Amino acid sequence: MQWSLNASGHKYGLAPLGAGWAIWRDAAELPEELIFRVNYLGGEMPTFALNFSRPGGQIVAQYYNFLRLGREGYRKIQEACYRTAAYLGDSLRDMPAFTVIYDGRGGIPAVSWSLAPGAAPGFNLYDLSDRLRSRGWQVPAYAMPANRQDLVIMRALVRHGFSRDLADLFLDDLRRFLDYFAKNPVRHSLTDDDAGGFSHT
Repeated sequence: MQWSLNASGHKYGLAPLGAGWAIWRDAAELPEELIFRVNYLGGEMPTFALNFSRPGGQIVAQYYNFLRLGREGYRKIQEACYRTAAYLGDSLRDMPAFTVIYDGRGGIPAVSWSLAPGAAPGFNLYDLSDRLRSRGWQVPAYAMPANRQDLVIMRALVRHGFSRDLADLFLDDLRRFLDYFAKNPVRHSLTDDDAGGFSHT
């Protein structure tokens, strides 16, 4: 079984895959140039969707979640994700090999980190990502876009279903690999191409 810190049947916010929403307070706030008028079944249908004809399964799934969870249910789920992300951020900050770039506070429930400046832990983040994959964790390592390609980071988005228990299992494996690399430094580190990681292009 593989676990991804980004794994879930839903995107962030419990939106089913393929569904996304933009909500205006009232019709007057929706710019007229965004509205397409489509001739549909003999009448004019205004829409501001990019693709007018789409399957409706994701909408039904989202509506079900609205009814089942309500505002309070959504709030509790997202607060749990934020707490788990902050816990991961604090735990990563305690590891001298890493510099935490974003600790899960003040934005989305996610964390990102890089190798600490001047650290020589015996690996790069592509090596670490590869090792984590051997334990079933899919945590990408990738270089930043142009003009910051010298910075390689790892990131994890904490979604519904990634519990505190799973965070502890992930951190245990991470510490295990830090110990492993300290005893077995990598002689030929992986590159972005070797690792087959994420690309911004």
